[in-house]
Amino acid sequence: MEILQAERKDCELLASIVSKSNKDVAELFGLNVNNAPKHPSFCTSEWIVSELDRGQKYFLSTENGMPCGCVAFEQPDKDTAYLNRLSVVPEFRNKGIGGALVQHIIDYSYNSKVRDLSIGIIAEHTHLKEWYEKQGFREGALRQFAHLPFNVLYMHYEIVK
Repeated sequence: MEILQAERKDCELLASIVSKSNKDVAELFGLNVNNAPKHPSFCTSEWIVSELDRGQKYFLSTENGMPCGCVAFEQPDKDTAYLNRLSVVPEFRNKGIGGALVQHIIDYSYNSKVRDLSIGIIAEHTHLKEWYEKQGFREGALRQFAHLPFNVLYMHYEIVK
């Protein structure tokens, strides 16, 4: 497996990976373009371009030359970073790719001198919560947003220096 920083030319590919990788979650929680239009399952290349323009960095994972996953890194301030858009195409799951992408962002955060790495997930997605806990993340605040049909659970990873 190889993880490389994505480039602008990869926007269509990244959007496809993010969308395809999150379709099963949308189905599981009954999400659609009307009740959760910003859910990753509806990701477009325009979203990726906008995120790159804001300074977010994407990393692309390949397995034997085949694109199989991606993850994004956003740093809103010197001490905080967000792990965004972690996505592994279904046929490549359960091979350690998601964990490798998370570790890549942890290492990138360390090198960026970040103290806290944060992610927001669907609070009711207990399987995903448990998976992130195994990666070293700890449960944080639970938030309800009027525009979302689910609660958001924030999880944190403390970067040790």
